[in-house]
Amino acid sequence: MTMAKKAQPKNPFKGYWRIKSMSLWDQDFVDEEVEGHFEFGSNNMGSFQFGYVLGQIDYCTGVRDTNPCVEFTWEDSDEMTPVEGRGWATLECDEITGMFFFHQGDESEFKAKKAKRK
Repeated sequence: MTMAKKAQPKNPFKGYWRIKSMSLWDQDFVDEEVEGHFEFGSNNMGSFQFGYVLGQIDYCTGVRDTNPCVEFTWEDSDEMTPVEGRGWATLECDEITGMFFFHQGDESEFKAKKAKRK
């Protein structure tokens, strides 16, 4: 007997999210090299870049206070220095709002809006 696979719910975070603001850095820094962004892809993997910080994301989705949420860990580089951290965001009205953390370092609130990749 074969068990039927349970249908996966649609992932509301999948796609490209343009960073609109970060509490610790101004928008000129966020967009220094490329348009600051998060990208959540298939298989709970993704990436981001703002300023000189690049990251590969491992994420999971859920619900926080009745809103869809995403929690992630990340690692990669800041000006070619290895760094890692974590973060989370909730979705409300086509915008994600959350926190971004460097391991034993800076932390920043952020807002991002779904957009088309440039």
